[in-house]
Amino acid sequence: MNSTPPEKAPPSHNWGRVIVVCTILVIIGLLIGGVPRWFAHRDLLAATRDENVVMVAVASPVPGAVSSSTPIPAEVQAFVDASIHARASGYLKKWYVDMGDSVTNGQLLAEIETPELDQQIGQARAEVDQNKASLDLAQTTSDRWQSLLKTSSVSDQETAEKIADLNLKKADMEAARANLQRLEELKNYDRIMAPFDGTITVRNTDIGQLIAADAGPELFHLAQTNPLRVYVRVPQPLIHAIAPKQKAELTFQELPGRVFEAVVTRTAGAVDPTSRTLQVELQVPNPKGEILSGSYAQVRFREAGGTPPLTISDNALIFRAEGLQMALVDENNKVHLTTVKLGRDFGSTIEVLDGLKTGDRVILNPPDAIAEGMSVIIAPTPGAIAVK
Repeated sequence: MNSTPPEKAPPSHNWGRVIVVCTILVIIGLLIGGVPRWFAHRDLLAATRDENVVMVAVASPVPGAVSSSTPIPAEVQAFVDASIHARASGYLKKWYVDMGDSVTNGQLLAEIETPELDQQIGQARAEVDQNKASLDLAQTTSDRWQSLLKTSSVSDQETAEKIADLNLKKADMEAARANLQRLEELKNYDRIMAPFDGTITVRNTDIGQLIAADAGPELFHLAQTNPLRVYVRVPQPLIHAIAPKQKAELTFQELPGRVFEAVVTRTAGAVDPTSRTLQVELQVPNPKGEILSGSYAQVRFREAGGTPPLTISDNALIFRAEGLQMALVDENNKVHLTTVKLGRDFGSTIEVLDGLKTGDRVILNPPDAIAEGMSVIIAPTPGAIAVK
C-alpha cells in the first residue's frame, strides 16, 4: 500500500519578504498620493489666509471741543435797568428822546412845566424874607436889652426873653431857608436827565400829559446793554464744575451759527432747595447791540481745567458681550481689541474717557468677524473699506 508523502511547508522567510514588499508598496503609495495632498493643503491654507486679510479704514482720536458741555437755558438781562419817574409834578413840556434811542449819562430826556412848584418857591422865598426881617428885629432888640441890663434899666427876665426870642427867630430863618432849598432842588427835576449811558426801551409819556410826582407811571425805561448780564440755573450735579472767570459760550436760536463768549462773574453760593439749581451770573460784551436784553439764550460752559477727552466717530464702536470695544491696529497691522469707557454722545462723534490715547489707529466700521490678532491692510483713503 503506497502512501502520499506530506507536502513541505513554504519557508517562513518567504512570508517575510512578502510583508516587507507590501509595506514598501504601501509607503510608496502613501508618499505618491499623500505628499502632493499635503502641499496642496498647505497652499490652500496660505491662500485662505490671504483671502481673509481685510482692508480697513482707520482714524485717530482727537481732543474734544472745549465747549462740549450740555447747553443750559439762560436769560439775558440789561447790566443796569432803570424805570425813570418824575420827581416834580406838572405837565410834560417836551420830550427829546424816543424808544430805541441811545443816550449818555446826564443827557436831557424831557422837560416838565411846574406852575404849582414855581408858586411854592415864590412863597418860600417870601417866607425867608419875612423871617429875615423878624430875625433882624430880634437881633436889634436883644442887643439893646443886653445894653440896658448893664445899667439895670431892665430886668434879667426880660433880657432872657429877648435873647430866647432871637434864638427862635434864627431857628425859623434856618427852617425857611431849608424849605426854599428843598423846593429849588425839586425844581431841578423838571428837567429829566439820563442817569447812565444806555438805550431808551420805553417811552410812556407825551406832550401835555399830567405828571404826578413819585406815584405816577414811569416816563421812560432805560437799559444799559453793553455789557449784558446772563442768568442761568445750573443743575446740582454740575455746580462744582462752575468757577468765577470761567469761560462760556452763548448761542441764540435767532442767530444761527453765531457764538458769543461770556465769563462767569459770580454765583449765588447756595443751591435753591426748590429747583436744586445754582443761580450763576455771567457777563457778555455787546458793543454792537446784537444781543437784546430779555432774550432767551443757551449757555455751554467750557471745561474748568484739565485735558479735554478724546473724541472719535461713533461708527468705530464694537458691541459684544465683553462690553463696548474698539479695534486698534498696531505697527505690524495686527488687530488689538480694547475696552473703552464712553462720555457724552454728540451725534456723529462720541467722547472716549478711557481706552484710547492720541495717535491710536482705530478701525472705522469694523467687520463683524474682526478678532484679536487678525492681520489687516490699511485702506489708502478714509472710508474705503473692502474685502480683498
